[in-house]
Amino acid sequence: MKKVICLFILFISFVEMSLAQEKHRRDGYFETFVEVKDSIDSIVVFKSAREMITYHEGVKVKKYIISLGMEPVGKKEFEGDLKTPEGLYLIDKRSRNSIYHANLNISYPSENDSIFAAKFNKSAGGDIKIHGFPNTHRKDQERTFLNTDWTVGCIAVSDYEIDELYKWVKVNCPILIKP
Repeated sequence: MKKVICLFILFISFVEMSLAQEKHRRDGYFETFVEVKDSIDSIVVFKSAREMITYHEGVKVKKYIISLGMEPVGKKEFEGDLKTPEGLYLIDKRSRNSIYHANLNISYPSENDSIFAAKFNKSAGGDIKIHGFPNTHRKDQERTFLNTDWTVGCIAVSDYEIDELYKWVKVNCPILIKP
């Protein structure tokens, strides 16, 4: 009987561990290791799926699993709302001088975003990027960064991935961010 109870407890522990791992978006995700070999001329982000698809001349180059702002549902409307924008923008700047390893700037806010926020006497915010981990992060924090929505409205990927994107995404690349 003790043997059966021990086996049952072991089985339950295994099931709980399996269920806990299902919550991690990156588990079992291997496309990270697909090598990009051509420029990226357009990007589509699917916020609800936490996916960013990159394209070259209409052909898929690579899919990235992403993290979003801490309030991922809904489009960014005001500075400080912790939401990631939705709509069509451009990658309008690139920088390695960043507190987040490297970044690609997204042209948010658009004129319409600013007009909308002004109707409420608020700022639309800005400084929205695709970026890597914070420069001050510890290695043991990376799994959490990869598997949670932790930014203040940006799109985050790993440092390896932002280096890859930095190399292949050129200024004025369109980025469509969908709910």
